[in-house]
Amino acid sequence: MSNIIEKVADCLVRAGSTFREDQKEAYRQAIADEANAQSCWVMQQVLDNALVAEERRSPLCDDTGIPHLFLEVGKNRSVSGEMMQEIMEGVEMGLRQLPGRPMAIMGDDNARIDQSGGLNPDSGALKPSPFLIKPIDEDVIRLTVLMLGGGPAIRGITQRVFHKHNVDVVIDEIVNRATEGVSKLGCSPCVLAVGVGRSQFEATSMMMEAMAKGDFSKQTEFEKKITKKVNEANIGPLGLGGKHSVLATFAKVGPQRASGVRIVALRPCCCFEPRRASVEL
Repeated sequence: MSNIIEKVADCLVRAGSTFREDQKEAYRQAIADEANAQSCWVMQQVLDNALVAEERRSPLCDDTGIPHLFLEVGKNRSVSGEMMQEIMEGVEMGLRQLPGRPMAIMGDDNARIDQSGGLNPDSGALKPSPFLIKPIDEDVIRLTVLMLGGGPAIRGITQRVFHKHNVDVVIDEIVNRATEGVSKLGCSPCVLAVGVGRSQFEATSMMMEAMAKGDFSKQTEFEKKITKKVNEANIGPLGLGGKHSVLATFAKVGPQRASGVRIVALRPCCCFEPRRASVEL
């Protein structure tokens, strides 16, 4: 069996079962800082669940997520069709090992839309999203697997924002949308993933890169402002109130065009997201 297939399978299992150290520390700090006893209890349960999942290499959540693949390619490296096929095989193996929840709908276009085709019982039949590929200066090929659940996708939004030549106008619109999304998400505290681009595709790509690269311990002023303003709504974990509706914001701003409009993609990630892991191939 190819070494790449095994590496990708292991990466997917880690993504679906493990909190990173910065994520664990963010929970510890929030628990220590939260005065609402019920909210503290919720966050402690999430953290305890994550520690058990990591030890057992079992899913963090019943909604094990759809694999999203972010591939970084160094300027002296190349990716072949064969390698991409091996990555796909590794994803399939990882979904069976995790195991992923069977979520692949069978049938033609219409049957997949209305779910009349039924579910494939094989976890490995769940296809990942299309690759997002980015050139980098490092001399590596690095794959990041993100396991993204359905709740945040339901509450996510891509919209145009008239910036009025003021960054705070854009931030306030993000905050308004995020506050509404977080209040309805349920599985909080959350992480807000934000992408700002010139088109819907680019904004969503920026949002995905933000999730792949975001760090709880390293927040820009742009990210801090969004987090602070949403937390002022006092929604709290599971809507129970408190200061920690949002633990962090991961934002990526791409190239912009001379226009009065900015395209913003927003995803209120659930309490277990972004579920991610990386591996060099």
